[in-house]
Amino acid sequence: MAGNIAKRPNGKWRARYRDDGGNEHARHFERKIDAQRWLDETSASVLTGNYADPKAGRITFAAFYGEWSSRQVRVPGTVLAMSLAARSVPFGDKPIKDVRRSEVEAWIKSMDSARLAPGTIKTRYVNVRSVFRAALKDRVIGSDPTDGVRLPRGRRPEAAMSIPTPEEVGQLLTVADDRFRTFIALCAFAGLRLGEAAAVQAGDINFLRKSLSVSRQVQRVAGGAVDVREPKYGSERAVYLANSLVELLAQHIAVHGNHGPCQWIFVGDGGDPPHQNTVGYWWRKTLRDAGLSGVKLHDLRHFYASGLIAAGCDVVTVQRSLGHAKATTTLNTYAHLWPSAEDRTRKAAESVMKSSLASSHGSYWGATPTR
Repeated sequence: MAGNIAKRPNGKWRARYRDDGGNEHARHFERKIDAQRWLDETSASVLTGNYADPKAGRITFAAFYGEWSSRQVRVPGTVLAMSLAARSVPFGDKPIKDVRRSEVEAWIKSMDSARLAPGTIKTRYVNVRSVFRAALKDRVIGSDPTDGVRLPRGRRPEAAMSIPTPEEVGQLLTVADDRFRTFIALCAFAGLRLGEAAAVQAGDINFLRKSLSVSRQVQRVAGGAVDVREPKYGSERAVYLANSLVELLAQHIAVHGNHGPCQWIFVGDGGDPPHQNTVGYWWRKTLRDAGLSGVKLHDLRHFYASGLIAAGCDVVTVQRSLGHAKATTTLNTYAHLWPSAEDRTRKAAESVMKSSLASSHGSYWGATPTR
């Protein structure tokens, strides 16, 4: 970066430089030392990679988001979430270079005061932060005001997670409508998400291998439309099914299907797979008929995961069954369900003790002492 300082006829000092694009930038100061300091700070920002074009930073946050988002490749659900987060900030009409960390903190505080869930606040923060990160990479801003902002603490997974009991799942299956019973079973005994279960076709089921291919999902779209897309990143998978679930699926198709491999297992309006709102209605009716409350359909996925863990499945097996992109996601969500080192020690000691006592033929433990 080339720069110089010159004294103007009016007695002020003009500092100017040209950026990498050949554009000239200048500022006027009362003292030469201030002009030199400004040039030095600008040169340092170039060397450290924190330089930002002063003119580019005049664009508002909302305008930058509009331009940037139009270039991103995203699924409709992500587009809606990003748009919601961007609209929620109070500094949308402010030049993006002038947004301060204190304003981001105030925005976080306002959401917390409105009693938004910590997970919702974190999602909005992450989405807005991605906008500032993009502006930083484009050298529209010199620093990211979202860096280091503290978020409300979420509840620990073991406290926040609700897992239905086997009795509750059994009651739901008992009272559910005949068509919806199989939907509940896919969530509870195969761990499918709502959108994944809604998008199952007959051809996805391999009755010989007793497996289900998860290769699509129903996305929520504004206006009640149904949009069938690929699953979440890393969620395409084969789920290995229990014999009883295979039999239930076969019975469901025999009674309700037209026997074509591309038929939807569950049908909503107009022959399409059911929309999230439709499934929500089915679920609320089933809960009411079962006399239950506070149970979410997604809790059945936790029920499935807890069953795998209780049966001794390792992290990778559970990760693949649930369609998590990373094993860390599985651990962060379900680590509290795995036996601890203390639990394993007790179990091992119990096994050793039982083996030892069995070989003693009751000569001491439980034997009647002789006089």
